[in-house]
Amino acid sequence: MSKVAIWGRKKNKEADPETREDRKKGPMRKLWHKFRSIDWKNPVNRWKLLFVSLVGCIIVFGGGYGVLSFTNSPSFCSSCHEMAPEYSTFTASAHNQISCVQCHIKPGTINMLTHKMKSMKEVYYHVTGVPKQIVQTEEEAVSNENCLQCHSKNRLVTASGDLKVNHKGHIEEDIPCITCHAGVVHAKMATRGINTEEVRGHWTKENAEKFMEKKYLRPNMGTCIDCHDKVNNGEKPWKEVAYNVPPNPEEMEKKLEEKEKEPTKETSTEATAEDESAEAIAAEHDQKTQDIILQAIGKQQKDVKISMACETCHKKIKVPKSHKVEGWNGQHGGTAVKELDKCVNCHQDSKWVREIPKEDIMSLLKMKETKTKYTPNITIVKEQSRINKFCSACHANRPPGHVESNQWLTAHAARAKTDTQKAECFVCHDREKPKPGSTDVKAPTDVYCQYCHRTGFKSDVKK
Repeated sequence: MSKVAIWGRKKNKEADPETREDRKKGPMRKLWHKFRSIDWKNPVNRWKLLFVSLVGCIIVFGGGYGVLSFTNSPSFCSSCHEMAPEYSTFTASAHNQISCVQCHIKPGTINMLTHKMKSMKEVYYHVTGVPKQIVQTEEEAVSNENCLQCHSKNRLVTASGDLKVNHKGHIEEDIPCITCHAGVVHAKMATRGINTEEVRGHWTKENAEKFMEKKYLRPNMGTCIDCHDKVNNGEKPWKEVAYNVPPNPEEMEKKLEEKEKEPTKETSTEATAEDESAEAIAAEHDQKTQDIILQAIGKQQKDVKISMACETCHKKIKVPKSHKVEGWNGQHGGTAVKELDKCVNCHQDSKWVREIPKEDIMSLLKMKETKTKYTPNITIVKEQSRINKFCSACHANRPPGHVESNQWLTAHAARAKTDTQKAECFVCHDREKPKPGSTDVKAPTDVYCQYCHRTGFKSDVKK
């Protein structure tokens, strides 16, 4: 009795008995043998093949698309515990309505597939050993193509209305957006060192909102100043990818280890020369900072390509009314004592530094819980005036009121009768000769009272 097969060919067991060799064949060979035995001249069989192929393609490509869509979702990124800091900051940022890949993968199917292949190493790391810290590598830096999918480059004023930034001019110079906007989503947590393995358990959405400080989300003024200064010196720092992404902590550790392994200095002369060299570099850095500050406040003008003056980038600079009174330059000390916390909001030279110091996540959590109030303290003001480059830019120079040295030497006693008047002097002058290696903040001038007043002052009370 014959039986009709699915492809329409009759099979007669008597005429075509299954031999012992056929039974020894594997399933794949049997399937291939049946496929070759199909009558492809029959149009019905060809239509059946087309239907089966179509269903197979739908299953394969549909399943592949589903897998890609799932791996592109933020929920997939959050499935690994090592991504807790990245995911929690993402949910607390202004970009939480878009997917991670819209920023981290360049537009285009080829770029998408290439990135997926490269990401297999992340699966390997997840299984074999999670890195101590997740950092953005130079190869995976966010490109301008990603940003321009949503943002227009024809912008001159920022959302706050204060900054004037020619975005189009920057983009046409091939300056990456992340050079300025590196912390817009993740608040520069890798640079701050607060996304390491030992603290990942503290990363929740609530805690992330505490770490999303404006100074890390917004462009760092130190980056603007550093870049503009380099441009004025004929450099284009953004051409180096390392300038635009946070440093890799593992590479930094290796460099430190290599430096420690270097042979130590055998002679004290060489050690002294190294110390002097470090001091010279620090002094040069301080002088450079003060020169830039003097440019910013309009006291030093230079023929530069990009001006450092505040109004170059700031549209609205709120100058307090107290600054507009006559003689403010010589009378602001009293205000500084009373309102130092307000003064440093603008006159804080750390804002002018591009580098971001390492932070401790537990300290940050505690700091958010306690609010400190500034109490007027002349000692704090004195120290601030010495270490703050804004203050020392002027305090390091001889005040106009001191007139000529030979006249001031005999006339200054009338200006330093009371303890309050002396306190004003001590902003720039030390009372006693500074001791070598002392931890006290050095005065901006090397003139000290004890040089002449060796026996002290008449008002001193001996105990």
